[in-house]
Amino acid sequence: MKIFIYILIALSVAVIAYNVTILNFDDLLSEDSAIALIGVICAACVIVLLSILLTSKAIENKVKDKN
Repeated sequence: MKIFIYILIALSVAVIAYNVTILNFDDLLSEDSAIALIGVICAACVIVLLSILLTSKAIENKVKDKN
């Protein structure tokens, strides 16, 4: 499970990198740039959520080891 989460995080970073290349920084609200900006924000949310999942799994394992 841990390796799968790291793979998903790496894919999210790749999506962010790709979408940043599509962004037009002169006009962020144009059609293509808006879609790319939404993609960057969504991929960043995925990274945050997966990081929270990794942290919760680590806490769960420490609690199990205590008992």
